[in-house]
This record gives sequence, structure tokens and C-alpha cells, in this order.
Amino acid sequence: MASTEIVYTVGWIAGVVIRGAYTSPYRKSTVADDRKSVTDIVLMILSSLGLIFLPLFYLLTPWLDFANYSLPSWGGWIGGAILVVALWLLWRSHVDLGRNWTPTLQILGEHTLVTEGVFGTIRHPLYAAHLLLGAAQVLLLQNWIAGPSLLATMLPLYLYRAPREERMMFDHFGDDYRAYVCRTGRLLPSLRKPNGDRH
Repeated sequence: MASTEIVYTVGWIAGVVIRGAYTSPYRKSTVADDRKSVTDIVLMILSSLGLIFLPLFYLLTPWLDFANYSLPSWGGWIGGAILVVALWLLWRSHVDLGRNWTPTLQILGEHTLVTEGVFGTIRHPLYAAHLLLGAAQVLLLQNWIAGPSLLATMLPLYLYRAPREERMMFDHFGDDYRAYVCRTGRLLPSLRKPNGDRH
């Protein structure tokens, strides 16, 4: 196993541990509003294909080796750095969300509007974390099938779910969420001041 693949594997295990630690409270929560759809479920399954099954298939078998590519050593260093940032953002997002995290488009009975921590600057840090993981995967798993598989499956999920998730939040939190949107960006910090003026 190449050194970049070892780095990826360690990061992948860390991501599983982080996510696993924060799914237990969700299972004990009541759902007040459930807006998941068949499309939502299909896209989640596809993202699992890109995050779990294709990378593992590549790492554990030689069957995808025909699609390998090679990057200079800087590719691995950059990929490792992106992976660290992505894992930190994944962990911090879960910490800040607490019991408000849900895997699908749902509002929980005790749901509150989280606007602190990483959510103080961006509204969708979990999507940002997974897209960063996808970028790291391209650099660390140097294979034309396994490498870009997370980005290829996560982008459609994000593009489908983010607008619907925001609509749900508008419906439940109204003006509070509208004010929050005005001072934050979706994936990157907003360049606007709360009054709409640019820096």
C-alpha cells in the first residue's frame, strides 16, 4: 500500500469514528418534520458508493489498478493537509450541532437553530467537509475511478439537498433563519456585511 493510501485509510477510519460518535443521540430523537424523498435516499446511497465502497474496493483488490495515475509527491502532501482540515471541520460541525444533526432532511422535536462555532460563518460546514474529503481523496487515492468517486457523488447530493434544507429551515425558523442567511455563506464565509454592503 502506497504512503498516500495509508494516509487516506487512517483519515477514513478517523471519519468513521467521528461520525459514529454522533449518530447515537440522533437515534434517540423524535422527528417533527420529515422531508426526505426517494431522490434524497438514492443520492445518499450513491454518496456512500463514492465514500465507502469504491475506495475500499480499490484498496482491498487489484481490480481497479488499470485506472491508476501518478502524482508528484506534493500531491500527497496537499491531499494530507486537505484531509486534516476536512476531518477537523467534520468533527467541529458535529460538536456545534450536537443533537440537531440528522442524516436526511428532517427537523427534530428539540431542534434549535445553530448559529455559533463554524456555523457562525458558513451554513453547511458538513457538506463543505465532505467536499474537502472528496478533494483529498482525488490526491490520495490516485485512481481515475476511486479517486474522484466521492466528489462525483457528493456534488449532486449537495446541489439537491442544500436548497431544500434551507427551505425547511425558513419554514421552521422564519426571520431568525433569514437574518442568519444574510450574514453567512453556504460553503465559504460570506463577503457581505449583515446590511448587504460588501467589504
